[in-house]
Amino acid sequence: MPKSALIVGASGDIGRTIATEMAANGWSLYLHYHQNQMRVTTLLKQLMRAYPQQDFFELQADLTQAGAVETLTAQLFQVDAVIYAAGATTYGLLPEISASALDHLWQVHVKAPILLMQQLQPKLAQSRLGRVVLIGSIYGGRGSALEVPYSTVKGAQSAFVNAYAQEVASLGITINVVAPGAVDTKMNDQFTPEERAAVAAEIPAGAFATPTQIAYWVLSLMAPAADYMTGQTLYVNGGWLK
Repeated sequence: MPKSALIVGASGDIGRTIATEMAANGWSLYLHYHQNQMRVTTLLKQLMRAYPQQDFFELQADLTQAGAVETLTAQLFQVDAVIYAAGATTYGLLPEISASALDHLWQVHVKAPILLMQQLQPKLAQSRLGRVVLIGSIYGGRGSALEVPYSTVKGAQSAFVNAYAQEVASLGITINVVAPGAVDTKMNDQFTPEERAAVAAEIPAGAFATPTQIAYWVLSLMAPAADYMTGQTLYVNGGWLK
């Protein structure tokens, strides 16, 4: 039987890598993006050439807008897995963060995944797999100064997964968080080489993770034998403990 997954945030470095790895493992994919259409269109063409027997679709949506989740999910047919890799952060001391920035972080990281599960639970329950993975962050567990709101919403993702897993386990649905530490992505390009080196020095493994090292754990949770793992947050952080 063919397998189909929705990847939310497929234009990001982690989302793109997950998509590439899943396609190589026989998955058909719905590739969601908000603004970076070119990256997703390029990826779509590459996957269609490499795996002509599978189906690939690109879907645009700003999931912070009213009704966007419903519009997105109405375009989906079979859904065996959802990977939520969309994300954003804001830097600054807490008194400097605007209310609109707080709203945006809440909507992207917490509200949108919850609304997606409300809409897609029936499809996931019909699947022989029924897998959900949210890409979280080590900061959801350990917190970070200058990223207090981001740390808060990432912690909320784990709290949501803890609770929701208990509701849907009897339906054969698993839901987990894969929470990276520092990852070598474009989101970290804003830091100077010196700042990046200082962070790497704190990590016992001595380096930032690659997106491939994060995608490995997402793919592991897709395996049929992973059906007893649910409600968990897996910290993939090179020993940079929470």
